[in-house]
This record gives sequence, C-alpha cells and structure tokens, in this order.
Amino acid sequence: MTELEDRIKKGDLIILDGGTGSELERRGIALTRQTWSAAGLLNRSDLVQEIHRDYIAAGADVIITNTFATCRHWLDASGLGDRTRELNEAAVTAAQEARRESEADRDVWIAGSISTNWPRRDGYKGPSETQAKANYREQSEILAEGGVDLIALEMMRDIEQTGFALEAALATDLPVWVGFSCGAKEGEDVRLGGYDGETHLLSEGLKLLEDKGVALVAIMHTIAQETMPALQVVKEQWGGPVGAYPHTGSSSWDSGYQRGTVSPEDFLDAARQWVSMGVQAVGGCCGIGPEHIRLLREGLL
Repeated sequence: MTELEDRIKKGDLIILDGGTGSELERRGIALTRQTWSAAGLLNRSDLVQEIHRDYIAAGADVIITNTFATCRHWLDASGLGDRTRELNEAAVTAAQEARRESEADRDVWIAGSISTNWPRRDGYKGPSETQAKANYREQSEILAEGGVDLIALEMMRDIEQTGFALEAALATDLPVWVGFSCGAKEGEDVRLGGYDGETHLLSEGLKLLEDKGVALVAIMHTIAQETMPALQVVKEQWGGPVGAYPHTGSSSWDSGYQRGTVSPEDFLDAARQWVSMGVQAVGGCCGIGPEHIRLLREGLL
C-alpha cells in the first residue's frame, strides 16, 4: 500500500488540483481541437510547470499531469504521433520539477492522466480496438516509467474505451483512479457523458470496475450542480474511496474554454456537501483555478 492509499484508508481528506487546460488558456495559450491542452507542452512547458507549482502553493496534495490529450491516437490526428513519448515524458517532468521547486511542507503526489477522448473531426470515429488498447498501454507505461505515483483515468464516458484504458492502467501495478464524467437531469438516471439517451448509465460504468482493484472512483468534469446526484449513485454502488473534481463553464473544440461563474466561495460550499457524504478527494477540473483550490484547503482542513 502506498502512503497516499494509507492516508485515504485512514480517512484523511486529500486536496486535488484544478484544471490545467483552462489555466493554460487563461494564461494565453490557445486551445484547439487538434492539440487541446497538449498545446502547452508544445509551446510553453515552463507555463505547464508554473501552473502545477501554483496549485501546490494553493494547497493541492495531488497534481495531475498535462497528459489528458497526449495519447497516441489524439496526437496522430494532428500529425504529432511520433512525439508521443516525448510529450508524455515532458509532462511528467514538468510536474516533478514543480513539486521539487515548490518545497512544500507536505507530501505531494503526481497522478498521470489518461483520457479516452480524441479530436472530433469529420469522418474520424476513433481508434480501432487494437489501436486503442496499444495506445493506452503505451501511455500507461510511459507515465509509470516516468515516475508518476498513480494513474488517473479521466473523463470516462464510453464503456468500451474505459475497459481498454483500465486494463492498461492496472497493468502498471500503480494505484488507479477512475473519473467518470456525467450528466444528471432531474428525475432521470445519471448518465455517462451527458443527457443523451444513447449513452450508458453511470451504474453500468461502475459495474465495469467490480473486483478490478481500482483505488478510487471520482465524479469529474461534471458541472458542480450535477455532481451530487452522481456521487449518490457512486456511494450506493461502490464501496471504496470516492473523489469529486467537477468543472465550471463550457468548452468548444473550435473556440476553446469559456470560464464559468462558480466562485471559490460557492465551490467550497458545494465541496462541504460532498465531504459530508464521505468524499475523500476533492478538487476541480476545467474552469477551477488555484484560488478555488486555495479556499478548499483553507475551508476543509
């Protein structure tokens, strides 16, 4: 058992970081459908490092690598597939250097992010099963070799792709966190990815994790108002540790990220409700910045 897992087992509250892509955009990096947050690694790795450092200074116990958009099939779509190892290694190094430079008076862990997303463009329906499995395995191995402390599967919305990514992540023997992105209309079942009736139910995604050895399940990249009903489903069906790191605002493949209006104070109020129901890892995704995280730490610990 790792020290982080031991902390969680003892019931400690762990503070996560906030969004990286939205912070990159706020600080001047344009996000496009071709590269999304990987643009920071291509153009300003020093800025990626600065963002990690700011989150640590704000109080984050866990920072997440800027590898959400660096799986090979995403990079292939923009002609950058041959830089897959380079960009993933650069992201891990940026997080490690930020941790070293921060000289925090507490332990800080690094989670290696893997998503099952790819650029949505005309005619491209995503990787084949063989390609997807190979690409998730490749990214998992690069992150593990680079020295991350755990793997964080982020924005899981597709049952099949989640299964492929989970298999690859677990093969590293690192702790694996699974983050589901959901939508929850009032009076209806919580669904993965949004409200579309063709999507899977969150309960189906949770069934996929049974007896797999997953270390923590989180609701993430879900608007704050809909995080509570999703967490209730998780608490009913999942007996392990639970996390929450929602987003605010909206994103567009063509125009980047539009920041939301959830203030740090309102975000803290919502987080207190999540913690009251047993959530042990709290942070934010897109639109949640260092000031939100700073107030979380001050208000929850």
